[in-house]
Amino acid sequence: MDTHKITGSEALLKALIAEGVDTIFGYPGGQAIPIYDSLYDYRDKLRHILVRHEQGATHAAQGYARVSGKVGVTLVTSGPGATNTITGIADAMMDSTPMVVIAGQVPSPLLGTDAFQEVDVIGIAQPITKWAYQVRKPEEIAWAVSRAFYIASTGRPGPVVLDIAKDAQVGLLEYEYKKVDYIRSYQPEPDIKKERIEEAASLINNAEKPFCLVGQGVVLGGAEEELKTFLLKNDIPAGSTVLGLSALPSDFSLNKGMLGMHGNVGPNRKTNECDVLIAIGMRFDDRVTGDLKTYAKQAKIIHLDIDNSEIGKNVPVDVKVLGNAKHSIPMITALLEERKRPEWNAEFEPDEKEEYEKVIGKELYPSEGKLKMGEVVRKVSEATGNDAVLVTDVGQNQMMGVRYFKYKQTRSVVTSGGLGTMGYGLPAAIGAKLGAPERTVCFFTGDGGIQMTIQELGTIMQENLNVKVIVLNNDFLGMVRQWQELFFHERYSNTIMKNPDFVGIAKAYGIASRAVDKREELDDAIAEMLNHDGAYVLVANVETCGMVYPMVPAGGSVTNMILGDK
Repeated sequence: MDTHKITGSEALLKALIAEGVDTIFGYPGGQAIPIYDSLYDYRDKLRHILVRHEQGATHAAQGYARVSGKVGVTLVTSGPGATNTITGIADAMMDSTPMVVIAGQVPSPLLGTDAFQEVDVIGIAQPITKWAYQVRKPEEIAWAVSRAFYIASTGRPGPVVLDIAKDAQVGLLEYEYKKVDYIRSYQPEPDIKKERIEEAASLINNAEKPFCLVGQGVVLGGAEEELKTFLLKNDIPAGSTVLGLSALPSDFSLNKGMLGMHGNVGPNRKTNECDVLIAIGMRFDDRVTGDLKTYAKQAKIIHLDIDNSEIGKNVPVDVKVLGNAKHSIPMITALLEERKRPEWNAEFEPDEKEEYEKVIGKELYPSEGKLKMGEVVRKVSEATGNDAVLVTDVGQNQMMGVRYFKYKQTRSVVTSGGLGTMGYGLPAAIGAKLGAPERTVCFFTGDGGIQMTIQELGTIMQENLNVKVIVLNNDFLGMVRQWQELFFHERYSNTIMKNPDFVGIAKAYGIASRAVDKREELDDAIAEMLNHDGAYVLVANVETCGMVYPMVPAGGSVTNMILGDK
């Protein structure tokens, strides 16, 4: 046992290493200098990524966590350094992303005095974290780190904040690390009730038209193979939430596409036609359900989730299965009859045909006019063999990305789901590349979103990261413009963007770049981007008034989809 006395800062770093951390995203400042000073001696064990803004540190940690399955770690200073992480913390809470944010704090004798760069980080962070704790003594550091990683990574994952006073950083302690595997009153994996499993299996066996909704809980639980076995045994078609998309390969026989406001026609319509609805690891978000008064009223509903607070929160359920999907799914599968449901699965075909004729064909294979967002997404995906990591920002680029990118393996979608954070994408792409360095990372963004965190091109430059950035530039805040066109009488209030020379900005950061306007140049530009050894910014100047269809109007029924222009 290591019993010689060390500083709290060194104890922090040793504790992080004990938790398997090898990458930290951060930005130094006055109240975190002791930690950064200790980090100087641990450069061979801990890679620190110097972001250009603390919000970027949190989104990068999120991207890292989403593709790797590990806990993302952020290190910042007090005051504005800590408050700049709040958006990323809230985003991680909404999207169940495991993250530990470590913030320096003023010395404990100064707490509550409005000292320079003091802020009540715990008070701010508590509503948007699984746990937030202030460390005032060096002896608490190892205990707090172990507890933080256990809470962040178990059960329904999420963010944890540790606020470490400066005197705790410089004080001495006898270091000893004990990994936490139990916290009283915290049960990350509930016991699965056998009678609920039996009730669920009975409902499915007696169903004529069962339909499965796949959420991110399948990915977080590592239950992708269990899900495939479950669906195939009873021939159950499935639709996915945005965050659940890559749980099933795009070409999986029972994968019917995406749910929600800009989802596919079949999955949305069949939600209101099935007789048993099986929701797995998803929370019935309003963007998926639309008007709750008309949502799946004909169906018996089975909800599998690890978080008890989500079951029955928005949609009343008939059978509640509490537990980790990796364990609960195979328990149900074992009781299922082997079935084939050719007639039910065939009912999706007319919907698919209608959507292709009215929306998809025009978006993916246009023959004239300006470039379309969807065709750019399709061509990039195909050029990667449909095997890259998709990262998106938020807006039309996000919906086009998740609709038309294709996936072969899990953990291939990194996007801001619940919070919808513009500016998320560029730092998240940095984290994704560091979390899965062997994979191609393609980041789609709009001209608005990229300018919110465009300074992170400096991080890409400094770390020499091979991230492929595709700017779908339409000189508009496209998604708000779409709503203004459809629902606000084309009153384009403050959505027209006068944009800089994105190619020039990329080159100023030493990043290869090219702009493309013409369809006949697109294939060559994409090939150049993917073949380039290093980061690349491809600016695709797309049609100004492109629309993302289908669209369920906010608060409307999932069966009331707009499939084209008025």
